[in-house]
Amino acid sequence: MPPRRDAPAGPEILAAATRGAPVALGHDWLTGMRGGERVLECLCQAFPSAPISTLVCNPDVVSELIRSHPVRTSFLNRLPGIDRHYRKFLPLMPLAARTLPRPDAKLLITTSHCVAKGFRKPVGGRHLCICFTPMRYAWTFFEEYFGRSPVKAALVKPLLAYLRRWDRRTAAEVDVFVAISHHVADRIQRFYGRNSEIVYPAVDTDRCTPAPDGACRGDYDLIVSALVPYKRIDLAVELYSRKGWPLKIVGAGGCTDALRRAAGPSVEILGRLPDEAVLDLYRNCRLLVFPGEEDYGIVPLEAQACGRPVVAYAKGGALETVADGVSGVFFSEQTPESLEDAVIRCAEAKFDPVAVRGNALRFGPGQFFEGMAACVEKALA
Repeated sequence: MPPRRDAPAGPEILAAATRGAPVALGHDWLTGMRGGERVLECLCQAFPSAPISTLVCNPDVVSELIRSHPVRTSFLNRLPGIDRHYRKFLPLMPLAARTLPRPDAKLLITTSHCVAKGFRKPVGGRHLCICFTPMRYAWTFFEEYFGRSPVKAALVKPLLAYLRRWDRRTAAEVDVFVAISHHVADRIQRFYGRNSEIVYPAVDTDRCTPAPDGACRGDYDLIVSALVPYKRIDLAVELYSRKGWPLKIVGAGGCTDALRRAAGPSVEILGRLPDEAVLDLYRNCRLLVFPGEEDYGIVPLEAQACGRPVVAYAKGGALETVADGVSGVFFSEQTPESLEDAVIRCAEAKFDPVAVRGNALRFGPGQFFEGMAACVEKALA
């Protein structure tokens, strides 16, 4: 949705779009700070008193801004260790989503890649869903999550059929869908039969900047990602371990132990790091590696905002956020060989940090708040 140039940008314009109507927020789970949580933070800025409904919350690993809101959790949150093992409870998530109380609000805004889309909307109210993707476990990344075992596929097949039925049925209850990219809008149309507005999530271009003196002091390449199967971090670990090239990986997830076992001496898996430490790594890396098919991908934009080029898989949201030859290089096959060729081409290219950052500036906070304001007005019309 194009921004409205006759109005100021920022959280205030989004808040004003509600015309004083009370707002509630919803998010799948709060177990870390990734791209989805950055979008939620933008909503928290606009609606500082809005309650947040979520399946599971570990307040120690989310930002102070999110913690400042009242958070309502599902019965899953009472299970020991749930913030580390929540994915194992996928079969219970639809039930947990539907048993959360209806918010006392006029507008529910959910940020969803799994079941938040299925939260019950307020009585007499409206539901706007910012959809990161239709439930990828059920629709698009079966083998990445469940493997290629025929036995496991047969066991999981009834669960996936149930999840798809539930996902379609609850999609019909959403009043307005907002897709985070054209790539996701196509999925929403294909799986739900619904049209959607397109609003790109914002990259914090005020925080993500090149080093103050413009120098890049690192000789390493960088990955910042959740360590889960569909991100395909294994491709980079295999390549960089074999070549002995230095690679730093920031993030955590279910694949951490397997990646550590596969990593050679040149690959460092650093786990979760504070934002300032990640910013320093962005500023001083040679390039960012982005090997998975992503719905959008805020990380490549954060790296570009710091003036660093990106090597990205040529599929999904990266095609909309990385400018080939200007701010990065694409590789066409998810193989170590294809990735190797792109890394070499990127390292040998002469990227202008100003032009690299200029590409990221197209995705700043102003366009997000203006686009979302128009969507909120549509939802409440």
